[in-house]
Amino acid sequence: MKSLLCVLLALFSSPAVVAAQASPATPASDQAEAVQGSNAFAIDLYGQLSAKPGNLFFSPESISTAFAMAYAGAHGQTATEMARVFHFTLPPERLPPAMGALLAGMNAPHPGYALSVADALWAEKDEKFLPAYLNLVETNYGAGFHAVDFKSAPDSVRATINQWVEKQTNNKIQNLLGPGTVSSLTRLILTNAIYFKGAWADQFNKNATENEDFHLSAGKIIQAPTMHNSGSYYYFKGPSFQALLMPYDKDEVSMLILLPDAIDGLPALEHSLSADNLEKWSGSLGYEHEVIVSLPSFKITQQFELSSTLEGLGMKTAFDPNAADFSAMTGDKSLVISAAIHKAYIDVDENGTEAAAATAVVMEMATAMQSRTPPPPPIVFTADHPFLFLIRDNASGAILFMGRVTDPTK
Repeated sequence: MKSLLCVLLALFSSPAVVAAQASPATPASDQAEAVQGSNAFAIDLYGQLSAKPGNLFFSPESISTAFAMAYAGAHGQTATEMARVFHFTLPPERLPPAMGALLAGMNAPHPGYALSVADALWAEKDEKFLPAYLNLVETNYGAGFHAVDFKSAPDSVRATINQWVEKQTNNKIQNLLGPGTVSSLTRLILTNAIYFKGAWADQFNKNATENEDFHLSAGKIIQAPTMHNSGSYYYFKGPSFQALLMPYDKDEVSMLILLPDAIDGLPALEHSLSADNLEKWSGSLGYEHEVIVSLPSFKITQQFELSSTLEGLGMKTAFDPNAADFSAMTGDKSLVISAAIHKAYIDVDENGTEAAAATAVVMEMATAMQSRTPPPPPIVFTADHPFLFLIRDNASGAILFMGRVTDPTK
């Protein structure tokens, strides 16, 4: 079986992007269905990754978009399982245009903040890929074609891709592809980059930031830099948690924070998290004139190998060298996914947010198997214990990034 390395990258950076060429006639309902699927996958993946203790951060938009490009090359049971895991509910011929339209929207000019998506296709110069597949990913995902020499210079190609990643992430993600990840058997690398950098619509005063108590648990307290602000926000008080929507400049992207009432309440909140509940909670957000906000600044860098996680969600055949079917890429069943690597970075401070994420899907040779009444008292939102957060594109509703903070000093 031939080898294919698919690197699917989602990055916060300032890349020169190639916009997808999706048809402007793509139905809005198709785009909404694609977003709904991507968000459902985000919740599923969070459920899997949150089993391990500690901070958590990843980009479901990155992973979902990347695997949508791989899904376009899948057939049979491989495609069926991928569709189920990633909630690709649209017919195969309608999903790429819907995804392309969403990417085109993200790549539109955004005065006041940066949000952009870039895709590229790196292929072995001597390998034959089906023109229909290449045309599909270029037309809908804006993935330009780059012929490279994996056979005789895999390390050189690996260095080139790593440099591309570093540039796209302002050097936040370095050496994504380690030694041995690209070999003479590699035939294709798909790259997706998503970038966002935004200032808070209402920035925190740096002079107000102080080291304050953060409860790691009911019995353990640390000191963490804590930001303070007050103003008008969209807010919801749930049965056992608070939800606060913090917009970035221009109010087109926002961070939603879910803060359990109890210091040790995050596991219960995570257990109740579902796509339906998240939609219900988001819809319950109401405008409040004054909310007093205390939020720790934090940085998170994490890396995951997602193969076993995706297999646990039900995507098994794509990793099985005896059963994987990516024949829509090359015309045969010679490709199999051997690894899926995701690395992510986020920095939240008084000014706003900067983050980076990268996903590598490795496919190799198979060798075995407002009110008129007086205003109410201000609402107090004090994130001094573990909480969950997500960053979403308000126009589409897509969850771009998701995670939790259990220790803001790590």
